[in-house]
Amino acid sequence: MLVRIVKMTFADEKIDDFQNRFHSIKEKIINFEGCQLLELYQDKENPAIFFTYSYWNSEDDLDRYRKSSFFKEVWTDTRKMFTEKAEAWSVDKIVSLNHP
Repeated sequence: MLVRIVKMTFADEKIDDFQNRFHSIKEKIINFEGCQLLELYQDKENPAIFFTYSYWNSEDDLDRYRKSSFFKEVWTDTRKMFTEKAEAWSVDKIVSLNHP
């Protein structure tokens, strides 16, 4: 399983626009082939910083998503709202613990 983490920093006046946009497309993302989990986080100290975590069956699945016309359209619109360049990491999950 591949975990994709993306950090995005938005202009203050674009925070609501981003959240509205995310909520309107989140079902399409999670339903993309190979996507197992999608989460959105907002920084406690700086509300303009958001992180997405998405779990993918494989790097090939993530690559298909990133090459899709849907992603290209979404990313083009989203990055117009940034105040800083987005940062992204692809990582392997090593350990995950939960209380029963």
